[in-house]
Parts: sequence; structure tokens; C-alpha cells
Amino acid sequence: MSPPTRAIGEHVSHAQTEQRVIVRFVSWTTYEHLLADLSNQSSTRFTYDRGMLEIMCPLPEHEEWNRTIALLVEVLAEEMRIDVRNFGSTTFRRADLACGFDPDSCFYIQHEANISRKSTVDLTVDSPPDLVIEVDITSGSLDKFPIYAQVGVPEVWCYDGQRLHIYVLTAERYVESETSLALPLLTGPRLSDTLAQSKALKHTALLRSFRTWVRQERRRQRR
Repeated sequence: MSPPTRAIGEHVSHAQTEQRVIVRFVSWTTYEHLLADLSNQSSTRFTYDRGMLEIMCPLPEHEEWNRTIALLVEVLAEEMRIDVRNFGSTTFRRADLACGFDPDSCFYIQHEANISRKSTVDLTVDSPPDLVIEVDITSGSLDKFPIYAQVGVPEVWCYDGQRLHIYVLTAERYVESETSLALPLLTGPRLSDTLAQSKALKHTALLRSFRTWVRQERRRQRR
């Protein structure tokens, strides 16, 4: 399955359930002014791609899935003693490429040591996040894959409310992979099954179950 592409309306597109607005012909200066004016509103996320701007205010369901997936990464990293850095929905932008994005969540994993002491990241000199997580449970959102490819994000996880798909950057395009590049113990089916369990389990029970699975897998691989 290749990364999804979506048709966008002639001027403005709305996705009612996800509270998204897509606007064309927005200048880079306007984009930066919006980021500055709304810097204290962490609930608003922007994606900018060469004049196309998406403004998104996530609903509770979106944020719950996002935080659950990010927590699974944290649990796995703790169990495997991998240092990671969670930059959440930090704004990343490249003026020279006329693109910017606020991921749902993102992690530095392979390059954690390179940014461990930094409070800000400049994509013109620093590595992009090693893993970006996106939750898209409605249609109508701006296709972010070209932006992630331009800045060199090596891995993107996309959750659509039913399945989690893992995409890895290969020859400037994303190809679906069963196994995570940054965290090889994880697969798309395994993550999808875990998220499906969250519909029946309480949050702490889900994390305990996932932690138990990680420990069992590690023991199995050591045999």
C-alpha cells in the first residue's frame, strides 16, 4: 500500500469531524505570522507545503490515539533500554523548501545523541525526527508524505482508526514496511492488534499487556 493521496477542493476544504481547514495561496510570511500568533495554542497544528496551508484542531479521539501510540514507543524504549527523545508536536520548518509541519508525535531514536542537549532543532543543520506518528481517522487531510520526504524523515507511522501502517523512506518515496526501521521489534500488525485491544482494555491494563509482550519477545529472541 502506497502512502495515501487525497483530492483537495479548489480553494478551501473542510473535514467536519476532524476540524480541518485547507487553504491555498498562503505566503510563507503569513504562515510564520500564524505560528507566532498562535504559539501558545498547542491544540492548533499547521502543515505548510509551498503555499498550501492546513490548520487542524484535533478532537479528543484523535489525541487519545496519538498519546497511546506514543506511550507504546516509550514503554518499548524503556524495556529495551533505548534512549529516545519525544518532541511531541513540535513545529519543524524549512524556509528554503517552503514547507513546515506539526506532527502528532515524533521521536528521535537513532539520532537521539545528536540532539540530546538541544532545546530547539534547526532542520537546515540538524537531523529530522527518526519517527513521525500521524493519526488520520477522517478523509480530507493534506498529504504530508511529500513534506516528510523532502526533509528526510526516515519512518512514518499512520493510524487510521483501524490499522497502523509503517512507511519507510526509500529512494525519496515512502514504501509500506511490516517492520519498524527504528524499533525492529515492532510490526504494523502487532501495533494494530495492540491498538484494537485498547478498545476493550483500560489504559493501564493495555500498557501492562504491551509491556508483558515486549518482555516475552525479548526472552524469545535471546534463546
